[in-house]
Amino acid sequence: MSLSWLLETDSKSLRSMNGSRRNSGSSLVSSSSASSNLSHLEEDSWIMWGRIVNEWEEVRKKKEKQLKDLVRRGIPHHFRAIVWQLLCNAQNMPIKDQYSDLLKMTSPCEKLIRRDIARTYPEHEFFKEKDSLGQEVLFNVMKAYSLVDREVGYCQGSAFIVGLLLMQMPEEEAFCVFFKLMQEYRLRELFKPSMAELGLCMYQFESMLQEQLPELYVHFQAQSFHTSMYASSWFLTIFLTNFPLPFATRIFDIFMCEGLEIVFRVGLAILQMNQAELIQLDMEGMLQHFQKVIPHQFDSGPDKVIQAAYQVKYNAKKMKKLEKEYTTIKTKELEEQVEIKRLRTENRLLKQRIDTLEKESASLADRLIQGQVTRAQEAEENYLVKRELATLKQQCEEASAQLEQAKKTIRQLQQQPQAKGPSQFSEESVLQLERELVQARLKEAESQCALKEMQDKILEMEKRNSSLPDDTNVARLQEELIGVKLREAEAMTGLKELKQQVRNLEEHWQRHLARTAGRWKDSPKRNTLSELQDKLMSVRLREAEAQAELRETRQRMLELETQNQIHSNQLRRAEQESRCLQERVQALTAQNKDMHVQLQEIKRKQAEIECKSKEEVMAVRLREADNIAAMAELQQHISELEIQKEEGKVQGQLNHTDSSQYIRDLKDQIEELKHEICCLKGQRGRLSQPTFDGIHIVNHYTGVEDAYRSSDDDGMEAPQSRSCTRIRLHPNLGDTDSEEDGETLRLTVPQNNNNNHKSTTV
Repeated sequence: MSLSWLLETDSKSLRSMNGSRRNSGSSLVSSSSASSNLSHLEEDSWIMWGRIVNEWEEVRKKKEKQLKDLVRRGIPHHFRAIVWQLLCNAQNMPIKDQYSDLLKMTSPCEKLIRRDIARTYPEHEFFKEKDSLGQEVLFNVMKAYSLVDREVGYCQGSAFIVGLLLMQMPEEEAFCVFFKLMQEYRLRELFKPSMAELGLCMYQFESMLQEQLPELYVHFQAQSFHTSMYASSWFLTIFLTNFPLPFATRIFDIFMCEGLEIVFRVGLAILQMNQAELIQLDMEGMLQHFQKVIPHQFDSGPDKVIQAAYQVKYNAKKMKKLEKEYTTIKTKELEEQVEIKRLRTENRLLKQRIDTLEKESASLADRLIQGQVTRAQEAEENYLVKRELATLKQQCEEASAQLEQAKKTIRQLQQQPQAKGPSQFSEESVLQLERELVQARLKEAESQCALKEMQDKILEMEKRNSSLPDDTNVARLQEELIGVKLREAEAMTGLKELKQQVRNLEEHWQRHLARTAGRWKDSPKRNTLSELQDKLMSVRLREAEAQAELRETRQRMLELETQNQIHSNQLRRAEQESRCLQERVQALTAQNKDMHVQLQEIKRKQAEIECKSKEEVMAVRLREADNIAAMAELQQHISELEIQKEEGKVQGQLNHTDSSQYIRDLKDQIEELKHEICCLKGQRGRLSQPTFDGIHIVNHYTGVEDAYRSSDDDGMEAPQSRSCTRIRLHPNLGDTDSEEDGETLRLTVPQNNNNNHKSTTV
């Protein structure tokens, strides 16, 4: 590497001190302006570092000790960028060519990076302004590395290291140096999500503190002031977040040359320098002391701390031994955590199984109760249906009795002799009998329909009853419930045993932690005893695991036996139910055949009864018509006899009274008769309606009896005299169905002188 390239880099660094940055190749260093008149010592230092940089390979191989001494005294500001790259061998890396392509990609950590950029060096001129050039290049480097190493991605704290690099060199070179630091300086293990390397560093640092500063260690333990509460940021950011930037930069120079060893040394030196103050403080006071007092102790410079740091005893072999111990402890912790996790998983599974069994038990109990309730409801419905069926049968019997009574009445009508004269039963009684017969048949039909519905309902209820749990099903459910309760009790027992095992393991684990915490100061014999106890604990863990597996196997075997027994009982009950169903099907088939035969017989009897009823009704109607005709003839005969009687009465009155006066009376009576005849005609129009079965009844009106009645009530005719006036009455009775006048009455009065007759027709 030529000296001209070094001078060019130095000139770029000088321009960055004045705050100007023209392109990505210029330096990002922000520091105080360089003095134009350098002292003679500084000139010698510049010449020496220029020679070292120019002859780097030879100096690194042959003068490594002198190089370390120079780095501990401090690297000049203008040589820091190139020296850091040379120390970590970050020149001409192939990944540098990928940087521009990585910036074009999208990282899943961009939001996290943007959020933390504003909190990275918030008081530094290069980074404090939002969306400034410093924040932009810091974002680019962090984004590019999160894309290259996706396992680590972005971790809070790494931005401070990248920011320090960007203060010394361009972003591409800072990216390459940061990549080298992550890969070869244990930073990648520190920033992994598990942070396993940080735990190792805390363990090693705590062991060194216990060995070299035992009083402070005891005070920290008494106050529960753990190492990670104050030292984790030292390792993650190489003191960049806790101390002034010049101090942290000097420490970072040594870190680039010697690695994390300087962090252990400086950390112990700081604690040693502040031991007296820290022992007198409690936890909160110690936290305040670390945050506010210690950082300002080194404003004058880091030389004193660096000198004290190299007075601290640091044994690389012992650090390797501590690393092995930490790895062994973590392995055992991991095994025990795996065992505890397995036991917790088994515990959770057992709890889930217990919940499932409880749900099954509750479901079976609900099914049993529901079945019993349903059976009670069905029994009640069956009782109600039976009562309704009995009521319908009673109604059917009553209808049958009424039908028999009607038949008996018809037979009585048939048996009555015709010689008794007019029939004792009128048209209204016959119609009443017909209505009663129709009602009886309607009731019989309704009874048959209701009986059919009840039979269908009974069949449906029998089907539903067959699906309900009978006594055998209840017994089966009870057996299943007993089996579930047994499995639940066994699971609870297993759960209690597992809980006891977990408690025992936790006790062993606490004792193990207590032993491992003080193992560094125990004697070899005590360490051997502890190892034997650890082996015994491992054997007990394996024994507990074997017992758990044996118990699980036994429980599974018991479950299989219970299931086998339940399936056998179910199969036996199914066979019994199948035989019962077959017998029932045969009985129902025979019953169906008998009911079909009975139905055919009932239909035949019903048809015969209907035919007989029709014949009897027609015979009754015919006999009633004959009786009505005979009654009409008798009424006509009676009318003729009454007319003859009236004629005799009139003739008797004419023989004893004055003819002229009597004629006037007769005229008055005739007028009255005309009026009454008109009234009778109107009434005849209203009364002329067809009688029963279309047969017309013939009526003969004989006139008003009072118009022809005389004082002689004996009805005898008086002897006729030639000198008396003779009146002849010629009744002309016409049929009511003819179109002529219904009644005609002719009176003839003979005159005395000329034997002429004066006749009047009514």
